[in-house]
Amino acid sequence: MADTAPSPVPSAAPTEADADAALLARYAAGAQDAARLLAGRHAGRLLAHATRMLGGDVAEAEDAVQEAFLRLWRAAPGWRADGGARVGTWLFKVTGNLCIDRLRRRRTPVASLSDEGVAEPASQAPGAAAALMQAQRADALQRALNRLPERQRQAVVLRHLDGLSNPEIAAVMDTGVEAVESLLARARRALAADLVPKRDELGYADDRTDG
Repeated sequence: MADTAPSPVPSAAPTEADADAALLARYAAGAQDAARLLAGRHAGRLLAHATRMLGGDVAEAEDAVQEAFLRLWRAAPGWRADGGARVGTWLFKVTGNLCIDRLRRRRTPVASLSDEGVAEPASQAPGAAAALMQAQRADALQRALNRLPERQRQAVVLRHLDGLSNPEIAAVMDTGVEAVESLLARARRALAADLVPKRDELGYADDRTDG
């Protein structure tokens, strides 16, 4: 009976982490376009995360994200692709730490939208009214997030707004999964206590249907 050659084992598809590591290695080797590609993969999510952490201050969030990338570029020559940190996790961790540092340096509570900062709708058409209500809800959520302790705020933003899993959050925050679960539980209780009494004011009562 003729021998049959073994079937080739299909190679695993490259993961997002593999692609990030490859781009960082290319940048370390001198390929400047790799930095642009890598930033394009992560900058948007990092900016959204930093903006939420910093109470809606986009300019300060941009500074924090830029600093995180500068630190990544400096770390690139010594980056370990095998066994080292994932680039995306590392960026979230550094960005979060930079945001917490900025919050702790502030002498006054985190800024949020004031009444004067909310633009009046152009008309009272249903679409304009709905847009204004959505803005008011977003502002109420940001104000409630601002009142959380920094670590609770970071955990709840990473979980519910950035969509990371609890193990991913644990890696970002340098803690265990059980500690993340505890932070999230406390944050949810605080947010509920803050926001539930405002359901009618924010129009959530109108969203409920009888049935």
